Amino acid sequence: MEHLPRYRTGDDGIDRAIAELIDLSGITEDQDLLYETIVSSIRMGRERVGRGDLKLVNAALKELRYAFLVFEPYRHAQKCTIFGSARTKPDDPSYACARDFGAAMAAKDWMVMTGAGPGIMAAGLEGAGTENSFGINIQLPFESSANEFIVDDPKLINFRYFFTRKLTFMKESHGYALLPGGFGTMDEAFELLTLMQTGKTFLAPVVLLDPPGNTYWDTWREFVVRELLGQNLISESDLDLVFLTDDIDAAVNEICRFYKAYHSSRYVGNRLIMRLTRELSDDELSTMNSEFGDIIETGSIERTEVTQSEIDDKDELDKHRIAMKFNRAGHARLRQMVDYINDNT
Repeated sequence: MEHLPRYRTGDDGIDRAIAELIDLSGITEDQDLLYETIVSSIRMGRERVGRGDLKLVNAALKELRYAFLVFEPYRHAQKCTIFGSARTKPDDPSYACARDFGAAMAAKDWMVMTGAGPGIMAAGLEGAGTENSFGINIQLPFESSANEFIVDDPKLINFRYFFTRKLTFMKESHGYALLPGGFGTMDEAFELLTLMQTGKTFLAPVVLLDPPGNTYWDTWREFVVRELLGQNLISESDLDLVFLTDDIDAAVNEICRFYKAYHSSRYVGNRLIMRLTRELSDDELSTMNSEFGDIIETGSIERTEVTQSEIDDKDELDKHRIAMKFNRAGHARLRQMVDYINDNT
């Protein structure tokens, strides 16, 4: 390594040895990040971090490394996560709904991810077919193995920790469908909304899907409106982060529509860059600046060229771009802006 990062062990000899090890490995890209990863391990050892904590870090890093490896060949495939109860039986209408939704998403060339257990998870994978499926399994004492639709497939990943499993779902998913479920489904629903509301994950379509005649999500929404919105614990615009339906075609359309013109976002410096599959007109930009000026910190929404950071990362260089100094607070309003862009395409 030509230059050592500022984050070091504090021992010049060890720091040089780490740099030499990286050079010896033949790795030439992202040496700084690999260097700091090794430094963290050395520092934990020298700081006498307990063995239990080291086990946690070690297992988490190994789980994430393997997940990155599994997903790498499918990096550009769009993936939809299906959440729901492991207790749902095959004769339950929710099972058929999840199965048919999985099949419908696969027909749109999307891949499907589930927790790999029984119930709704098995239904989603059954519908999508193993070739279009990922199993993101959690090792539990009362669920001995993954379901029959993914158990022997190389796209099955077994996790020890919920937090690494959840991170994988959030990192790899382009959309989410939640069917009726218990505590775990509620946890996943509220965590998704919390992460999007606070900007800790980028926006994605979230569908709350009931089989016809089921009132699970309608009742959930009534509670959210009465108790959360009614007591000013959330904003009215936050309700637009989810879409409720009992129609599979509507659910599929909602997820696919999100990417009709919008593609992705990232921050470069203090600007939010939104990548689009079409160029916005002057009239559209004018309307957006008028309608969404409340979430712009300074300046305006404007077209922009590919930034140097994106060039360095080879990050979607062929897309059209708009940029803004987003206030990083109105993420639900930002979702409404995405809807505006898509609805006018």
